Amino acid sequence: MKYRTLGRSGLKVSVLTMGTFTFGGAGAFKAVGAQGVSEARKLVDTCIDAGINLYDTANMYSTGLSEDILGEVLDGRRDDVLISSKARMRIADGPNDEGFSRYHLIRECERSLKRLRTDHIDIYHMHEWDGVTPMEEMVSALDTLVQQGKVRYIACSNFSGWHIMKALGVSDRSLRERFVAQQIHYTLEAREAEYELLPISVDQGLGVLVWSPLAAGLLSGKHRRGKDTPEGSRQFAGWTEPPIRDEEKLWNIVDALVEIGDAHGVSAAQVALAWLLTRPAISSLVIGGRNEQQFRDNFRAVDLELSEDELKRLHEVSKLPVIYPYWHQQQFASDRFSPGDWALHRDYIES
Repeated sequence: MKYRTLGRSGLKVSVLTMGTFTFGGAGAFKAVGAQGVSEARKLVDTCIDAGINLYDTANMYSTGLSEDILGEVLDGRRDDVLISSKARMRIADGPNDEGFSRYHLIRECERSLKRLRTDHIDIYHMHEWDGVTPMEEMVSALDTLVQQGKVRYIACSNFSGWHIMKALGVSDRSLRERFVAQQIHYTLEAREAEYELLPISVDQGLGVLVWSPLAAGLLSGKHRRGKDTPEGSRQFAGWTEPPIRDEEKLWNIVDALVEIGDAHGVSAAQVALAWLLTRPAISSLVIGGRNEQQFRDNFRAVDLELSEDELKRLHEVSKLPVIYPYWHQQQFASDRFSPGDWALHRDYIES
């Protein structure tokens, strides 16, 4: 396993993180997995043996059952690993059962700690934007949790660029804890994060963790053009994330992944993950799986090196349109680009 520093923090995280989205299987989560304690223990053991030191969950995954299972599985070895969890999403029907309010965040953190059987969460993500609660209240509540020792680092997930900068501005202005990372959806099929989120990460020193790096399995090589949806997959069970807006482009990407994988004697999934590990500011990829074989296959992506020609081919088949103001900046500002600017433009400006 390889390790990278999480943003500008001093924390080292494995380049692959174990996601526990499939633990529990309560309600709608049954479509992606329903692993109980015994199954989860085997998968966590497999990941620990491979050197993975970060385990990701959330208070709303199977309405807390994922945290319960992870806490039980890690009991007795909690100090050897890092735990990432999240809050913000609605978890019940009450008026304060969602959002960034001080009431909700502190209550949910304390509930998560009990389920996880620990006295602290290493990385605490704000799971989704809340445009109602003032940023000052959110930042203050998170700072309180850090000062109390219940949280080590704070982060965000699924924020837009201006949301992140607003939160960082409040933190800096009030001399309180600031985000060290963001967890985002970013794949060869969905590269929108390159417009703002990756440049912000480079500029502001945020580590990037990628959720669903194989686009819920669509980039694994098991889904192919003109073939039926594989039985047992998330899509077969009715899961609809991520949205696919250009199916032809998706299959072109999959074709390229399969061909490059065949040339290396590896899976398409390994190629997709290896590509992500070359991208700016990436700290770790959150991988999930239904069985040990899926995890073991993903582990091998860490040592896969893609050639410049292969990276160029993957870029060409998946590249974004250069929207405004970026095409204008390419014409008139490229001689004064910062490292953050190049996080987007390096692939889109011909040398």
